[in-house]
Amino acid sequence: MGLRESKKHETRQLISDCATRLFIEQGFEQTTIAEIAAAARVAKKTVTNYFPRKEDLALDHHDVFTEGLARAVAERAPGEAPLTALARTFRAALLEHNPVVGFTGPAFARMVADSPTLTARLRELHDRREEALATALSAVAPDAAPALAPRAAAALIAAADRLLFRRIQELTLAERTDDQIEATLIPEADHLGALLAAALGNHPSTGTW
Repeated sequence: MGLRESKKHETRQLISDCATRLFIEQGFEQTTIAEIAAAARVAKKTVTNYFPRKEDLALDHHDVFTEGLARAVAERAPGEAPLTALARTFRAALLEHNPVVGFTGPAFARMVADSPTLTARLRELHDRREEALATALSAVAPDAAPALAPRAAAALIAAADRLLFRRIQELTLAERTDDQIEATLIPEADHLGALLAAALGNHPSTGTW
């Protein structure tokens, strides 16, 4: 990374960090762009240049999130079924306590839960995550599969993914530690994985997902 790009990255991170701190202290709706700019010691225009939407200041890694399931399918090992790749990827993120699957800490989780704007934005990001997965599954669907099959599979997988995300947030708000959440989620994720495999794995119209 060159000096200019490094400086831009530092500025973006500074703005994001200041915004997160203010959102947690004051609430998302109550915090203004002007306050964030003042805290980061930049112009308001600088804030909006880096973050066109206020919600993006809180949910900063939305591109990684929305493409996560699709990437797991696209980058799976040769011969690996999509469901297997998705389960493996989730397990790795769970063991890493990755924020992308819901490990955000109690203060951040409460800030999101208390904000109608962020709650709506998160639903939108989950929808985009499902759409990206449907596109990825369409690219690998068996020739005999009906046109609707990849979208149906994505809907089922995304529903399970949303449930696991909400479960992690629920336990986070209940003040469970990350290690406790991990221990709780492992069998629950395995259970959901078995349900998905039963629903999709041997269906004659979809082949082996």
